[in-house]
Amino acid sequence: MTAPLVLVITSLEDVTADRVIAALNEREVPLVRVDPADIGAGLTFGARIGTGAPAWGGRLRTASREVELGEVAAVYYRRPTPYSARYGHLTAQQRDFAAAEARHGLGGVLNHLHGALYVNHPFAVTAADFKPAQLQLATQLGLTVPPTLVTNDIEHARKFAAEHGRIIYKTFRGLPRDEDGHTGAIWAQRVAPDTFDDSLAVTAHLFQAEIPKTGDVRVTVVGEKVFAQQIAAPDGALDWRRGNWNALLHAPIRVPAPVEAALHSYLTGFGLVFGCFDFALTGDGDAPEDWVFIEFTDLLSDCS
Repeated sequence: MTAPLVLVITSLEDVTADRVIAALNEREVPLVRVDPADIGAGLTFGARIGTGAPAWGGRLRTASREVELGEVAAVYYRRPTPYSARYGHLTAQQRDFAAAEARHGLGGVLNHLHGALYVNHPFAVTAADFKPAQLQLATQLGLTVPPTLVTNDIEHARKFAAEHGRIIYKTFRGLPRDEDGHTGAIWAQRVAPDTFDDSLAVTAHLFQAEIPKTGDVRVTVVGEKVFAQQIAAPDGALDWRRGNWNALLHAPIRVPAPVEAALHSYLTGFGLVFGCFDFALTGDGDAPEDWVFIEFTDLLSDCS
């Protein structure tokens, strides 16, 4: 029997996973990298369960490696390619059927490896990905959040702006790929109520009162460890992510004990073991009330 190993589930183009894999290799940690969308000649598997064998066991083979499922001690779940990409050559009905079967079959096995530590489990990732759920849990844990409105009603939006003055608009998700496969981003931005029109009714929008912040903080929590950095954009950008990341100024900052306790409870609430939290500071950061929760992400590439 070989040593317990780490199963890395992600796409070939995931450069963040490349760095983590390099660090694990330096520590001589056995690992196998798998993209479930390679299912076919490049990825075959056989998994069994039954009376007397209450956990999934079997083998998974890639073009270069073979994995005994029972030896997987941890799963580093990152950015696997969507199954639908594997079946793009099929008709729509065939593609949807094959992708669903792969997701529920292969994905169902990989998501239920007995005793494995998931960083993070995809089910937990999905639950924690919804901004309304993030804001609700944050408030329940005693964190300060900006006044927030989710709506597709123009009158609600105008009333919210009248109540709070300067407001910002944020997307719930990033932009999907276009027809050429390119991606983009819509950053947090100030909006004026006189620009609202009937197109607002087409879909959901998230508006928040702008926080008169003195700075931004990114807090990374891994298990019991907490790492916090105050971030300053030289141009004073509303959203520090939109500019030149190499020009950002970073400095360590202490997280107040009540805020730190809330972050651990937050991860527990969603069943996560790792995550990053963005805060706006309204003071020097010494008092818990200086820390205003903005959002959460669990993806390592978004936490770097």
